[in-house]
Amino acid sequence: MRLDKFLCEMNIGTRSQVKDYIKKGLVTVNDQTAKKPEVHVAPETDKIAFRGEVLTFQEFYYFMLNKPQGVVSATRDNHEKTVLDLLPIKRDDLFPVGRLDKDTEGLLIITNDGPLAHELLSPKKHVDKTYLVTIRDELTDEVKSKLEQGVDIGDEKPTMPARVEILNDNQIYLTIREGRFHQVKRMLQAVDNEVLALKRVSFGGIALDGSLKPGECRELSAEEVLILQTKQAAVKDAVKQKMMQNKDAVIFDLDGSLVDSMWIWRDIDIEYLGRFGIELPDNLQEELEGKSFSETADYFKERFPIPDSVEQIKADWNRMAWDKYLNEVPLKPGIPEFLDGCRRNGIKLGIATSNSRELVENIAKVHNLRDYFSCIMTACDVKKGKPAPDIYLAVAKKLGVEPGRCLVFEDIVPGIMAGKNAGMEVCAVEDAYSTHIKEQKEELADYYLEDFYGIF
Repeated sequence: MRLDKFLCEMNIGTRSQVKDYIKKGLVTVNDQTAKKPEVHVAPETDKIAFRGEVLTFQEFYYFMLNKPQGVVSATRDNHEKTVLDLLPIKRDDLFPVGRLDKDTEGLLIITNDGPLAHELLSPKKHVDKTYLVTIRDELTDEVKSKLEQGVDIGDEKPTMPARVEILNDNQIYLTIREGRFHQVKRMLQAVDNEVLALKRVSFGGIALDGSLKPGECRELSAEEVLILQTKQAAVKDAVKQKMMQNKDAVIFDLDGSLVDSMWIWRDIDIEYLGRFGIELPDNLQEELEGKSFSETADYFKERFPIPDSVEQIKADWNRMAWDKYLNEVPLKPGIPEFLDGCRRNGIKLGIATSNSRELVENIAKVHNLRDYFSCIMTACDVKKGKPAPDIYLAVAKKLGVEPGRCLVFEDIVPGIMAGKNAGMEVCAVEDAYSTHIKEQKEELADYYLEDFYGIF
């Protein structure tokens, strides 16, 4: 990190101010006076001091804010005061974890830890959020039961089961595990009641500090941060174990799901098209998603002025890809342990890939996968690419397992849709190639995982 950027991150001053401090000799790095603002430092290991005081690097910040009414949950607003205006420090990377309506008060976590925030907000993680709700009418036992079972608030499906604790005639604690738009207000409207006031009192296992007045905040303690991190780790483990229940077979896509290889195909496309003086189109990878190996070759032949035959195109790709698969492509993290677990538990394994048979057979040989997988099928075998369900249905039939007893691992949207269209549960796999559509993958799939450790 540049020294001037580090000093700004530590709230020493603006970029121009810290440059002036460096020029005046007020900053030292490893006990040597710094001369240039652009010098690079390692914040975790270098000793950096300002006016003789050593600066301790802090990558992530976590604040608990007792949000008052009248303040918007946003990073910036041209007309209204935002929750960031209430913090004691000013940083461009801080943001609220979710939002509370302008007229809602209570616990709001503000951080710059994007991965943790994503885990807390993901609709698949079902993080508890408890509200103190002031209501117009007393809640009867019958209405309480309706709220706890889930009510229709006008969306595609009813709300998830909630927890309700009646405090008095006009106040309840309501704990929900979703974050739909105006959800609490709409839930009470659905049972012919009305929310008069709303205050969030806990989120993800963290309770609002009663000593904080509206508008006040403090940093989360190390124990509170650990609670958030531990709970999300526990949720991940529970999801991993749940997805294997009532499964007789697991079917893997290959690239990006079983092996970490999606990145190589862009490199190959650039090199291959470059032979003919053609630049890689920006949207080519998206247009090819889900196509079989043969369909992709046909696409290249039709779209680009390539003199070679389709068969020659495929042969060239196989040769170009093989060296990378042999020397540069690893298995996804935790795959060996997961495959051993499947074998111990009698779960059948198959591969359903859009890649060529020649490549997938060689990959299986290099990584000793043939001992685990009793069926390998390509989209060319069924003459249909994804999102058509044909390849997954064909593998399930070959394995002798009903589709509903199969679990699919996929990393791209057409593949996820193919598994769902086949009537199977699908787990989306994290892959650097598709991080830009992570939320879409999570929404479409039944489960989502980052690695294959700890499933058995």
